[in-house]
Amino acid sequence: MIELEKLLKLGGTKRDIIFLAVSAIALVISILDLVPLPVDAAWVAIILCGIPIIFEAVIGLVTSFDIKADVLVSIALIASVMIGEDFAAGEVAFIMQLGALLENLTVSKARAGIDKLIHLTPQTARRIIGETQQIIPAKDVKVGNLLRVLPGETIPVDGIITVGQTSINQAVMTGESLPVDKAAGDEVSSGTVNQFGSFDMKAVKVGEDSSIQRMVRLVQSADAGKAKIVGVADRWATWIVFIALSSAALTWLISGEMIRAVTILVVFCPCALVLATPTAIMASIGNATKYGFLVKEGDALERLSKVNTITFDKTGTVTYGSPKVTAIYSFLPEISLDEIYAYTASAEARSEHPLGKAVVRCYRSEKKSEPKTTEKFQMLPGRGVRAETYNKEIVAGNLELMSDLNIIIDKQQIAKATDHIEIGCTIIYLAIDRKMAGFLALADTLRKEAPEMIEQVMKAGVKTVLLTGDHESAAKHIASQLHIQEVYANCLPEDKLKFIDNCQRQNEPVCMIGDGINDAPALKKSFVGIAMGGIGSDAAVNAADIALVNDDIKEIPHLLNLSKKMMVTIHYNLTFSMILNFFAIILAMTGILNPVVGALVHNAGSVFVIINSALLLKWRK
Repeated sequence: MIELEKLLKLGGTKRDIIFLAVSAIALVISILDLVPLPVDAAWVAIILCGIPIIFEAVIGLVTSFDIKADVLVSIALIASVMIGEDFAAGEVAFIMQLGALLENLTVSKARAGIDKLIHLTPQTARRIIGETQQIIPAKDVKVGNLLRVLPGETIPVDGIITVGQTSINQAVMTGESLPVDKAAGDEVSSGTVNQFGSFDMKAVKVGEDSSIQRMVRLVQSADAGKAKIVGVADRWATWIVFIALSSAALTWLISGEMIRAVTILVVFCPCALVLATPTAIMASIGNATKYGFLVKEGDALERLSKVNTITFDKTGTVTYGSPKVTAIYSFLPEISLDEIYAYTASAEARSEHPLGKAVVRCYRSEKKSEPKTTEKFQMLPGRGVRAETYNKEIVAGNLELMSDLNIIIDKQQIAKATDHIEIGCTIIYLAIDRKMAGFLALADTLRKEAPEMIEQVMKAGVKTVLLTGDHESAAKHIASQLHIQEVYANCLPEDKLKFIDNCQRQNEPVCMIGDGINDAPALKKSFVGIAMGGIGSDAAVNAADIALVNDDIKEIPHLLNLSKKMMVTIHYNLTFSMILNFFAIILAMTGILNPVVGALVHNAGSVFVIINSALLLKWRK
C-alpha cells in the first residue's frame, strides 16, 4: 500500500484520484460489512475526503469570515459522526470531493486549448553576428537582431524574412490546418513552426510585444471567477447555510430526533448550487477556445447573451484589411491588361508606399512570378513612382503626378476611374513613355465568410450596424454586399464612442467588433468588445473582453449562440439544484430520508450539474 506521506507529495489531481479510489473501496467495505475491522471502514473516507473540506472551511471562516458551501458540509460531517452515522459522513465527504474533482477536470479540459499557448513560448533563438551564430535566450533578442531559424524550430519572435524560403505551420496562431509558404519580405510570428528550409529574419517585435506573448497575456487574464452570476450563487450559499442551520434546529426541537436535523444539514449542502455557474462558464470558455476565441473576462459570455446590437468596424473586420488589385484597365488597344499589370508591378517593385507594395504582392500571388527589375527608379512622395523597365519610361501614381508631368488624361478615362472611386477603390494611373496607358484599381476586399456570418447573426435576432472611419461610398458599398441597413461612415473614435453610449443609454446592449487603435475606446465602452486578435492592434486587443485569435469571423454566430446556451444551462442547473433541495428537505423533515440516502440524493444532483455543464465543451448549434 502506498504510504500516506508519499500520497501527500503527489500532484493534486493524481492525489485526489487516489484518495477517492481508496475512499470508495472503504465505503463499499463499510456498507457491505465485507471485512471485520475494529472501526468502521467509512472513517477512511472521512479522513481522506472530509478533513480537507473541514480544513478549508475553518481557514475561510477564520481568515475572512467567508461562509461558503464547505461550512455547511463540515457541520453535516461533524453532526453525522456525533450521532454515529459514520457511513453517511464518509459518503457526504466522498461525493463532495468527487464533485470537486469533476469540476477541476472540466475546468482543466476547458482551459487546455488556451494554456497550450504558454508551453509554445520559444526559449532560445539563433542570433547571427557576422559569420557566426550564437544561441541566446529568446527573451534577450532585441529589435533589429538578425536571427536564423532551422527546419523544425519554433520562431522565437515576430519578424520579417530577409533571406530564404520555407513553409510555416501557423496553426497555433491562425488555426490554419495547412502550412503557409513564406519568402523574403514576408512576416512571421513567434510560436509558429518552421516546417522545412532554413531562413534568416530580422526581429521586429520581441519579448512582451511578440504575438505569442500577447496571447499568453490574454490567457492569464481569463478568469471565470469574475462573472457576476457567480457572486449571486455565492450569496445564495451564505443564506442557505443560515436557513439550513435554522431548519435543522427547528426540526430537532419539534421532532426531538437528532437524525432528522442531521439529514437536513446533509441535503441542504449547496454544492450543486455553487457549482452550477462556474462549471458552465469554464466549459463554455473551453468551447469558445476551440473556435478561435480567447475569453478574457469571465462574465463576457454572460453579457454577450444579452446583446441585441452588434456594431462592426469595416477595415480589417468584415474586410481583409489590406488593399488588393480589384480591376485593371488599358486605354491603349496595343497594350493588354497583363502588360498594364506587369509594367505597374515592375515600376512599384522598389516602392515603400503601402499601395505600391500591395500591387507587387498581388502580382506575385496571381502571376506566380517576380516583377521585372527596374533599371532606374525614383520615388515621388505623395505622387507615385517613375522608373525605366521593359525599355520604357513608366510613371505610376495619382492624377497630380500625371498633371505635374503634363501627361494628358481625357474625361472618358477619368469617368472610368471615377466609377471605381465611388465604390471605395484607390486608383493608380499608369503612363508609358509619357502617354496615358491605363490604371489599376485597389480596394480592401470583403472577407468571403462575411455575408454568411452577418446573415446568421441576424437570424439570431441581433441587429447589425456598420460603424467605420472610411468614407461613405466605400462604407455603403460594403454594407450593400452584407445587407446591413444601418451604416455610419467617416467616424472618428469619439463618434464610435458616442454611438455606443447613446445605444446603451437607451437600454440597447451593444457588442463592438473591431481591430484598430481607433476602435479601442469603443471596444472598451461597449457592453461586450470583441477584437480581431490576429491582425488587430495591441490597443484594440487589450481593450476588448474577447479576442478572435484567428480572425475567422464566421464563428461569431457560434459565440452568440454559445453564450445563450450557457445561460440556459446555468438557469437549468440553478433551478434543478433548488428543486432537488426543496423536495429533499421536506422528505428529511418528515423522516423519510436518513442521512445516508439524503447524501446520495443531494450529491448526485451535484454530479448531474457538473456533467450537464461539461456538455457545453462540445456543444454546437
